[in-house]
Amino acid sequence: MEKEKKRLSWFWKWFLNNQFVTALLIILLILLILNAFTKVSYLFEPVAQFVGVVGLPIVLAGVFYYLMNPAVDYLEKKGLKRIYSIILLFLLVIGLITWGVVVIVPKIREQTASFIDNFPNYLDVIDQKANEILNDPMFGTFKDQFDSYGDKITTWLTDFIRNISSSTISSIGKIVGAVASTLVAIFTMPFILFYLLKDGRNLAPYFVKFLPNKVRKPTLKVLREMNDQVSSYIRGQLTVAFAVSIMFIIGFSIIGLDYSVTLGVAAGFLNLIPYLGSFLAMVPAVFLGIVAGPIMLVKVLVVFVIEQTIEGRLISPLVLGNELSVHPVTILLVLLTSGKLFGVVGVILGIPVYAAAKVLITHLFEWYKDVSQYYHEEDVEEEQ
Repeated sequence: MEKEKKRLSWFWKWFLNNQFVTALLIILLILLILNAFTKVSYLFEPVAQFVGVVGLPIVLAGVFYYLMNPAVDYLEKKGLKRIYSIILLFLLVIGLITWGVVVIVPKIREQTASFIDNFPNYLDVIDQKANEILNDPMFGTFKDQFDSYGDKITTWLTDFIRNISSSTISSIGKIVGAVASTLVAIFTMPFILFYLLKDGRNLAPYFVKFLPNKVRKPTLKVLREMNDQVSSYIRGQLTVAFAVSIMFIIGFSIIGLDYSVTLGVAAGFLNLIPYLGSFLAMVPAVFLGIVAGPIMLVKVLVVFVIEQTIEGRLISPLVLGNELSVHPVTILLVLLTSGKLFGVVGVILGIPVYAAAKVLITHLFEWYKDVSQYYHEEDVEEEQ
Protein backbone atom coordinates (compact mmCIF):
# COMPACT_ATOMS: atom_id res chain seq x y z
CA MET A 1 0.00 0.00 0.00
CA GLU A 2 2.78 2.39 0.95
CA LYS A 3 4.67 1.48 -2.22
CA GLU A 4 1.60 2.28 -4.30
CA LYS A 5 1.25 5.62 -2.52
CA LYS A 6 4.89 6.41 -3.22
CA ARG A 7 4.44 5.51 -6.86
CA LEU A 8 1.30 7.62 -7.07
CA SER A 9 2.96 10.53 -5.28
CA TRP A 10 5.95 10.35 -7.63
CA PHE A 11 3.68 10.22 -10.66
CA TRP A 12 1.57 13.05 -9.26
CA LYS A 13 4.58 15.22 -8.52
CA TRP A 14 6.43 14.83 -11.82
CA PHE A 15 3.51 14.56 -14.25
CA LEU A 16 0.04 15.33 -12.98
CA ASN A 17 1.05 18.25 -10.75
CA ASN A 18 3.92 19.56 -12.88
CA GLN A 19 3.23 22.94 -14.50
CA PHE A 20 5.85 22.40 -17.19
CA VAL A 21 4.22 19.15 -18.28
CA THR A 22 0.81 20.84 -18.09
CA ALA A 23 2.06 23.65 -20.35
CA LEU A 24 3.37 21.10 -22.86
CA LEU A 25 0.01 19.30 -22.84
CA ILE A 26 -1.81 22.61 -23.43
CA ILE A 27 0.51 23.40 -26.36
CA LEU A 28 -0.09 19.91 -27.75
CA LEU A 29 -3.86 20.38 -27.49
CA ILE A 30 -3.64 23.77 -29.22
CA LEU A 31 -1.62 22.24 -32.07
CA LEU A 32 -4.15 19.41 -32.39
CA ILE A 33 -7.00 21.93 -32.53
CA LEU A 34 -5.18 23.95 -35.20
CA ASN A 35 -4.56 20.77 -37.19
CA ALA A 36 -8.28 19.97 -36.94
CA PHE A 37 -9.12 23.47 -38.21
CA THR A 38 -6.91 22.91 -41.28
CA LYS A 39 -9.02 19.86 -42.15
CA VAL A 40 -12.22 21.90 -42.18
CA SER A 41 -10.77 25.18 -43.46
CA TYR A 42 -13.36 25.27 -46.26
CA LEU A 43 -16.00 26.04 -43.64
CA PHE A 44 -14.28 29.35 -42.90
CA GLU A 45 -13.99 30.53 -46.51
CA PRO A 46 -17.21 32.62 -46.27
CA VAL A 47 -15.79 34.28 -43.16
CA ALA A 48 -12.52 35.04 -44.98
CA GLN A 49 -14.45 36.50 -47.92
CA PHE A 50 -16.55 38.62 -45.56
CA VAL A 51 -13.41 39.92 -43.83
CA GLY A 52 -11.86 40.64 -47.23
CA VAL A 53 -14.86 42.78 -48.16
CA VAL A 54 -15.24 44.73 -44.91
CA GLY A 55 -11.58 44.75 -43.88
CA LEU A 56 -10.41 47.68 -46.01
CA PRO A 57 -13.19 50.15 -45.06
CA ILE A 58 -12.82 49.21 -41.38
CA VAL A 59 -9.04 49.77 -41.48
CA LEU A 60 -9.45 53.10 -43.28
CA ALA A 61 -12.16 54.16 -40.84
CA GLY A 62 -9.92 53.16 -37.93
CA VAL A 63 -7.03 55.27 -39.23
CA PHE A 64 -9.25 58.35 -39.66
CA TYR A 65 -10.85 57.65 -36.28
CA TYR A 66 -7.49 57.84 -34.49
CA LEU A 67 -6.70 61.05 -36.37
CA MET A 68 -10.02 62.81 -35.79
CA ASN A 69 -11.09 61.52 -32.38
CA PRO A 70 -8.77 63.83 -30.35
CA ALA A 71 -10.19 66.85 -32.17
CA VAL A 72 -13.77 65.65 -31.58
CA ASP A 73 -13.04 65.13 -27.86
CA TYR A 74 -11.46 68.60 -27.65
CA LEU A 75 -14.44 70.32 -29.29
CA GLU A 76 -16.82 68.37 -27.06
CA LYS A 77 -14.95 69.54 -23.96
CA LYS A 78 -15.28 73.11 -25.22
CA GLY A 79 -19.07 72.78 -25.19
CA LEU A 80 -19.85 71.78 -28.77
CA LYS A 81 -22.08 68.71 -29.04
CA ARG A 82 -20.28 65.62 -30.25
CA ILE A 83 -22.52 65.16 -33.28
CA TYR A 84 -21.85 68.74 -34.40
CA SER A 85 -18.11 68.30 -33.82
CA ILE A 86 -18.12 65.24 -36.07
CA ILE A 87 -20.05 67.04 -38.81
CA LEU A 88 -17.69 70.03 -38.61
CA LEU A 89 -14.62 67.79 -38.96
CA PHE A 90 -16.24 65.88 -41.82
CA LEU A 91 -16.78 69.16 -43.69
CA LEU A 92 -13.17 70.16 -43.00
CA VAL A 93 -11.81 66.82 -44.27
CA ILE A 94 -14.04 66.97 -47.37
CA GLY A 95 -12.72 70.49 -48.04
CA LEU A 96 -9.09 69.32 -47.71
CA ILE A 97 -9.69 66.33 -49.98
CA THR A 98 -11.37 68.56 -52.56
CA TRP A 99 -8.45 70.99 -52.42
CA GLY A 100 -6.01 68.11 -52.87
CA VAL A 101 -7.93 66.72 -55.85
CA VAL A 102 -8.12 70.16 -57.50
CA VAL A 103 -4.58 71.38 -56.76
CA ILE A 104 -2.23 68.52 -55.85
CA VAL A 105 -3.50 65.60 -57.94
CA PRO A 106 -3.25 67.40 -61.33
CA LYS A 107 0.29 68.49 -60.44
CA ILE A 108 1.28 64.94 -59.54
CA ARG A 109 -0.35 63.58 -62.70
CA GLU A 110 1.47 66.15 -64.85
CA GLN A 111 4.86 65.48 -63.24
CA THR A 112 4.40 61.70 -63.41
CA ALA A 113 3.51 61.83 -67.10
CA SER A 114 6.52 64.06 -67.77
CA PHE A 115 8.82 61.68 -65.89
CA ILE A 116 7.54 58.69 -67.89
CA ASP A 117 8.01 60.56 -71.18
CA ASN A 118 11.55 61.62 -70.27
CA PHE A 119 12.60 58.33 -68.68
CA PRO A 120 14.28 56.94 -71.84
CA ASN A 121 16.33 60.15 -72.13
CA TYR A 122 17.31 59.85 -68.48
CA LEU A 123 18.51 56.29 -69.10
CA ASP A 124 20.60 57.50 -72.06
CA VAL A 125 22.21 60.16 -69.87
CA ILE A 126 22.98 57.61 -67.16
CA ASP A 127 24.42 55.26 -69.78
CA GLN A 128 26.66 58.00 -71.20
CA LYS A 129 27.95 58.96 -67.77
CA ALA A 130 28.57 55.33 -66.87
CA ASN A 131 30.54 54.85 -70.09
CA GLU A 132 32.60 57.96 -69.37
CA ILE A 133 33.50 56.58 -65.96
CA LEU A 134 34.25 53.10 -67.28
CA ASN A 135 36.44 54.44 -70.10
CA ASP A 136 38.62 56.14 -67.55
CA PRO A 137 41.93 54.22 -67.24
CA MET A 138 41.48 54.07 -63.51
CA PHE A 139 38.38 51.86 -63.91
CA GLY A 140 39.61 49.95 -66.95
CA THR A 141 40.19 46.73 -65.02
CA PHE A 142 36.54 46.70 -63.85
CA LYS A 143 35.00 47.48 -67.24
CA ASP A 144 34.31 43.85 -68.19
CA GLN A 145 32.68 43.15 -64.84
CA PHE A 146 30.44 46.22 -65.08
CA ASP A 147 29.48 45.29 -68.65
CA SER A 148 28.59 41.78 -67.47
CA TYR A 149 26.43 43.13 -64.65
CA GLY A 150 24.79 45.61 -67.04
CA ASP A 151 23.90 42.82 -69.47
CA LYS A 152 22.41 40.75 -66.63
CA ILE A 153 20.33 43.70 -65.42
CA THR A 154 19.12 44.40 -68.98
CA THR A 155 18.16 40.74 -69.46
CA TRP A 156 16.32 40.70 -66.13
CA LEU A 157 14.38 43.87 -66.99
CA THR A 158 13.44 42.45 -70.40
CA ASP A 159 12.17 39.20 -68.88
CA PHE A 160 10.34 41.13 -66.18
CA ILE A 161 8.53 43.33 -68.71
CA ARG A 162 7.71 40.29 -70.85
CA ASN A 163 6.22 38.46 -67.86
CA ILE A 164 4.14 41.49 -66.93
CA SER A 165 2.87 41.79 -70.49
CA SER A 166 1.93 38.10 -70.66
CA SER A 167 0.14 38.15 -67.31
CA THR A 168 -1.71 41.42 -67.87
CA ILE A 169 -4.69 39.81 -69.61
CA SER A 170 -5.06 37.12 -66.97
CA SER A 171 -4.85 39.75 -64.24
CA ILE A 172 -7.62 42.00 -65.60
CA GLY A 173 -10.22 40.23 -63.47
CA LYS A 174 -8.16 40.70 -60.33
CA ILE A 175 -7.58 44.38 -61.16
CA VAL A 176 -11.30 44.96 -61.72
CA GLY A 177 -12.07 43.19 -58.43
CA ALA A 178 -9.51 45.29 -56.56
CA VAL A 179 -10.90 48.52 -58.05
CA ALA A 180 -14.44 47.48 -57.12
CA SER A 181 -13.38 46.65 -53.54
CA THR A 182 -11.61 49.99 -53.25
CA LEU A 183 -14.67 51.89 -54.49
CA VAL A 184 -16.88 50.03 -52.02
CA ALA A 185 -14.43 50.85 -49.23
CA ILE A 186 -14.36 54.54 -50.16
CA PHE A 187 -18.16 54.81 -50.12
CA THR A 188 -18.75 52.77 -46.95
CA MET A 189 -15.82 54.08 -44.91
CA PRO A 190 -17.41 57.48 -44.02
CA PHE A 191 -20.46 55.77 -42.50
CA ILE A 192 -18.30 53.44 -40.39
CA LEU A 193 -16.12 56.39 -39.38
CA PHE A 194 -19.14 58.46 -38.34
CA TYR A 195 -20.44 55.80 -35.97
CA LEU A 196 -16.94 55.09 -34.66
CA LEU A 197 -16.51 58.75 -33.74
CA LYS A 198 -19.99 58.87 -32.25
CA ASP A 199 -19.98 55.64 -30.22
CA GLY A 200 -16.43 54.30 -30.47
CA ARG A 201 -15.55 54.96 -26.83
CA ASN A 202 -18.42 52.69 -25.76
CA LEU A 203 -17.31 49.68 -27.83
CA ALA A 204 -14.83 48.21 -25.34
CA PRO A 205 -17.16 48.47 -22.30
CA TYR A 206 -19.98 46.96 -24.38
CA PHE A 207 -17.97 43.87 -25.41
CA VAL A 208 -16.53 43.46 -21.91
CA LYS A 209 -20.09 43.01 -20.54
CA PHE A 210 -20.21 39.56 -22.13
CA LEU A 211 -17.20 38.38 -20.09
CA PRO A 212 -17.28 37.00 -16.53
CA ASN A 213 -17.17 39.64 -13.82
CA LYS A 214 -13.75 38.53 -12.63
CA VAL A 215 -11.99 39.28 -15.93
CA ARG A 216 -13.90 42.39 -17.02
CA LYS A 217 -11.64 44.95 -15.33
CA PRO A 218 -8.27 43.48 -16.46
CA THR A 219 -9.62 42.90 -19.98
CA LEU A 220 -10.79 46.51 -20.20
CA LYS A 221 -7.36 47.65 -18.99
CA VAL A 222 -5.60 45.58 -21.68
CA LEU A 223 -7.94 46.88 -24.40
CA ARG A 224 -7.33 50.48 -23.37
CA GLU A 225 -3.56 50.02 -23.35
CA MET A 226 -3.69 48.39 -26.78
CA ASN A 227 -5.83 51.27 -28.04
CA ASP A 228 -3.36 53.81 -26.62
CA GLN A 229 -0.40 52.08 -28.28
CA VAL A 230 -2.07 51.81 -31.69
CA SER A 231 -3.56 55.32 -31.61
CA SER A 232 -0.30 56.99 -30.57
CA TYR A 233 1.63 55.12 -33.28
CA ILE A 234 -0.85 55.86 -36.09
CA ARG A 235 -1.24 59.55 -35.20
CA GLY A 236 2.48 60.00 -34.71
CA GLN A 237 3.50 58.14 -37.87
CA LEU A 238 1.03 60.03 -40.07
CA THR A 239 2.09 63.35 -38.57
CA VAL A 240 5.77 62.57 -39.20
CA ALA A 241 4.96 61.41 -42.75
CA PHE A 242 3.13 64.67 -43.48
CA ALA A 243 6.06 66.70 -42.09
CA VAL A 244 8.55 64.69 -44.18
CA SER A 245 6.47 65.27 -47.31
CA ILE A 246 6.38 69.05 -46.71
CA MET A 247 10.14 69.19 -45.99
CA PHE A 248 11.04 67.31 -49.17
CA ILE A 249 8.69 69.41 -51.31
CA ILE A 250 10.20 72.64 -49.94
CA GLY A 251 13.78 71.35 -50.13
CA PHE A 252 13.54 70.01 -53.68
CA SER A 253 11.74 73.18 -54.82
CA ILE A 254 14.51 75.37 -53.37
CA ILE A 255 17.31 73.47 -55.14
CA GLY A 256 15.30 73.37 -58.40
CA LEU A 257 14.92 69.58 -58.70
CA ASP A 258 12.29 68.44 -61.19
CA TYR A 259 9.12 66.71 -59.93
CA SER A 260 9.51 68.13 -56.42
CA VAL A 261 5.81 67.78 -55.51
CA THR A 262 5.56 64.18 -56.70
CA LEU A 263 8.81 63.21 -54.98
CA GLY A 264 7.72 64.88 -51.75
CA VAL A 265 4.30 63.17 -51.70
CA ALA A 266 5.93 59.82 -52.48
CA ALA A 267 8.43 60.39 -49.65
CA GLY A 268 5.56 61.04 -47.24
CA PHE A 269 3.80 57.79 -48.15
CA LEU A 270 7.03 55.78 -48.05
CA ASN A 271 7.87 57.25 -44.65
CA LEU A 272 5.00 55.17 -43.25
CA ILE A 273 7.55 52.32 -43.48
CA PRO A 274 9.81 52.94 -40.44
CA TYR A 275 13.56 53.37 -41.04
CA LEU A 276 13.40 52.27 -44.68
CA GLY A 277 10.86 54.68 -46.13
CA SER A 278 13.03 57.80 -46.31
CA PHE A 279 15.90 55.93 -47.97
CA LEU A 280 13.54 54.38 -50.51
CA ALA A 281 12.14 57.84 -51.24
CA MET A 282 15.64 59.11 -51.99
CA VAL A 283 16.26 56.59 -54.79
CA PRO A 284 14.37 58.53 -57.52
CA ALA A 285 15.70 61.84 -56.19
CA VAL A 286 19.32 60.60 -56.39
CA PHE A 287 18.58 59.21 -59.86
CA LEU A 288 17.38 62.64 -61.04
CA GLY A 289 20.34 64.30 -59.30
CA ILE A 290 22.78 62.08 -61.24
CA VAL A 291 20.99 62.96 -64.48
CA ALA A 292 21.12 66.70 -63.73
CA GLY A 293 24.82 66.66 -62.86
CA PRO A 294 27.17 66.42 -59.87
CA ILE A 295 26.17 69.81 -58.42
CA MET A 296 22.48 68.83 -58.32
CA LEU A 297 23.40 65.47 -56.83
CA VAL A 298 25.25 67.21 -54.00
CA LYS A 299 22.24 69.49 -53.43
CA VAL A 300 19.92 66.47 -53.26
CA LEU A 301 22.17 64.79 -50.70
CA VAL A 302 22.30 68.00 -48.65
CA VAL A 303 18.48 68.17 -48.64
CA PHE A 304 18.36 64.54 -47.53
CA VAL A 305 20.83 65.11 -44.68
CA ILE A 306 18.94 68.20 -43.48
CA GLU A 307 15.60 66.37 -43.63
CA GLN A 308 16.96 63.35 -41.74
CA THR A 309 18.49 65.61 -39.08
CA ILE A 310 15.26 67.58 -38.52
CA GLU A 311 13.14 64.43 -38.54
CA GLY A 312 15.41 62.37 -36.30
CA ARG A 313 16.38 65.07 -33.80
CA LEU A 314 13.21 67.17 -33.60
CA ILE A 315 10.01 65.86 -35.22
CA SER A 316 10.09 62.14 -34.39
CA PRO A 317 11.10 62.55 -30.72
CA LEU A 318 8.52 65.32 -30.30
CA VAL A 319 5.64 63.50 -32.01
CA LEU A 320 6.36 59.82 -31.43
CA GLY A 321 8.50 59.95 -28.29
CA ASN A 322 9.30 56.59 -26.72
CA GLU A 323 5.71 55.42 -26.25
CA LEU A 324 6.04 52.44 -28.57
CA SER A 325 9.16 51.06 -26.81
CA VAL A 326 10.11 48.73 -29.67
CA HIS A 327 13.77 48.10 -30.49
CA PRO A 328 14.83 49.11 -34.04
CA VAL A 329 16.05 45.57 -34.79
CA THR A 330 12.64 44.22 -33.74
CA ILE A 331 10.95 46.75 -36.04
CA LEU A 332 13.07 45.60 -38.99
CA LEU A 333 12.30 41.94 -38.27
CA VAL A 334 8.57 42.71 -38.00
CA LEU A 335 8.68 44.63 -41.29
CA LEU A 336 10.47 41.81 -43.10
CA THR A 337 8.14 39.13 -41.73
CA SER A 338 4.86 41.02 -42.20
CA GLY A 339 5.94 42.19 -45.66
CA LYS A 340 6.72 38.63 -46.70
CA LEU A 341 3.40 37.32 -45.39
CA PHE A 342 0.99 40.15 -46.27
CA GLY A 343 2.80 42.40 -48.77
CA VAL A 344 2.44 46.18 -48.64
CA VAL A 345 -0.46 46.01 -46.17
CA GLY A 346 1.70 43.96 -43.82
CA VAL A 347 4.56 46.46 -44.02
CA ILE A 348 2.25 49.36 -43.12
CA LEU A 349 0.17 47.63 -40.44
CA GLY A 350 2.80 45.25 -39.06
CA ILE A 351 4.17 47.59 -36.39
CA PRO A 352 0.83 48.68 -34.82
CA VAL A 353 -0.37 45.07 -34.80
CA TYR A 354 2.89 44.03 -33.14
CA ALA A 355 2.51 46.83 -30.57
CA ALA A 356 -1.01 45.66 -29.68
CA ALA A 357 0.10 42.02 -29.52
CA LYS A 358 3.02 43.01 -27.29
CA VAL A 359 0.62 44.59 -24.76
CA LEU A 360 -1.53 41.45 -24.73
CA ILE A 361 1.43 39.06 -24.37
CA THR A 362 2.96 41.21 -21.62
CA HIS A 363 -0.23 41.07 -19.56
CA LEU A 364 -0.59 37.33 -20.15
CA PHE A 365 2.97 36.81 -18.96
CA GLU A 366 2.35 38.92 -15.86
CA TRP A 367 -0.74 36.82 -15.13
CA TYR A 368 1.28 33.63 -15.58
CA LYS A 369 3.94 34.92 -13.19
CA ASP A 370 1.26 35.49 -10.56
CA VAL A 371 -0.35 32.04 -10.85
CA SER A 372 2.81 29.98 -11.38
CA GLN A 373 5.37 28.95 -8.79
CA TYR A 374 8.44 29.74 -10.88
CA TYR A 375 8.63 33.51 -10.35
CA HIS A 376 7.79 33.93 -6.67
CA GLU A 377 10.51 35.90 -4.92
CA GLU A 378 9.66 34.38 -1.53
CA ASP A 379 10.57 30.92 -2.77
CA VAL A 380 13.90 32.19 -4.10
CA GLU A 381 14.71 33.86 -0.77
CA GLU A 382 13.87 30.70 1.18
CA GLU A 383 16.15 28.63 -1.04
CA GLN A 384 18.98 31.11 -0.46
